[in-house]
Amino acid sequence: MRNVQETLLLCRTLSDTARIADLVDALTVYALAEAEASGSEEGDSDDEETASGSQELPQNYWSCIARALEQAKNLRYLNIHIADNSNAGAAWVLGKCTFQLRGFHCDLNWDNHLVSFLNKQTDLNDLYLLDYLNPSNVLTPAVEGPTTSPSPRLSSTSFPLLSTLECTFSEAAVAITPGRPITRLKTCFSRTRLDEKRAEMTELLAKVRESSRPLRALDIADSEYTTTFSMELLSLIVASRATSLELRYLGTLVLPISGREVSGDCFFHTPKLQALLTPRPYESPSKRLRFYGLLMRLPRIQCIEVEVSSWVPPPSSPPAFRALASEMRLYTPSVSRVVFVHDFDRTIVTVVDGVCRMDNDANYELLWRDT
Repeated sequence: MRNVQETLLLCRTLSDTARIADLVDALTVYALAEAEASGSEEGDSDDEETASGSQELPQNYWSCIARALEQAKNLRYLNIHIADNSNAGAAWVLGKCTFQLRGFHCDLNWDNHLVSFLNKQTDLNDLYLLDYLNPSNVLTPAVEGPTTSPSPRLSSTSFPLLSTLECTFSEAAVAITPGRPITRLKTCFSRTRLDEKRAEMTELLAKVRESSRPLRALDIADSEYTTTFSMELLSLIVASRATSLELRYLGTLVLPISGREVSGDCFFHTPKLQALLTPRPYESPSKRLRFYGLLMRLPRIQCIEVEVSSWVPPPSSPPAFRALASEMRLYTPSVSRVVFVHDFDRTIVTVVDGVCRMDNDANYELLWRDT
């Protein structure tokens, strides 16, 4: 539901007609003001009108949604997309809900209302969280004021069936993963200083190992990718059976520049391709071999996402991408798909009948879920 007036009309229908509300098992809400919604639909030509139009939702918008959610007792999949932070503090709309979700995409602020709702969920197996607040990191106010409510805490018994978790804060993964059957995890490193990020990495993987099921997919984004840190991360992953034995998807790691070990007829011995694989003086010639050696300790790996932004020149042609994928398969033949990342642009190579081919149809955003 993108259009505000249509959203309100539908919500009133669900609120007033229990028979219809009982039939709803999936609902997606986009919290866009009318000017924003019309701008997204009509394109850039209406930018000035959008900028001058109202950016506030109607006063009864969230209360209308709350009543509709209260009536949708058989809802199983709920997606709440928030366009800006001014509308993110609306988790109170979940207060009277009795449905048990299986999938929940949540852009709402992490607060007592949201935690209270999550603590009641028993069937949830797929969760996306945009926000998270670590209770142990909440600072005590320097100036005395009105008594504040306790920091929200998840119950250890909430959503015991959760298997897929996507969260923008690794602290959320640390809090949620232990004791739950999480097999697919997508998150981000929050720290930027190397020593702090190493500690964050160690804690995250320690908690991931406490999942009640072996990990099948792990996707960790970072603000800056370096070869050294990627090697440390990969070493920790392969060091534990819980994070290596069943792992099918892994990203994102830096593919080391150095190394001449390439495969066959994809290269055509072009000067540009040879330059791509010429070891740099500041790297050991065997660094990429060590990288592949670690990958070989992932017996079921099928898809890997690698960063090549630091390569000079970067791989850019289909023969270069196919050659690098073929090289990787020399050491890890179980790999059937490689995603190359260069400045946030992604190129996918998929193995078809033993041959590496460029894949323009695959949706990279879903690979960690589908592999």
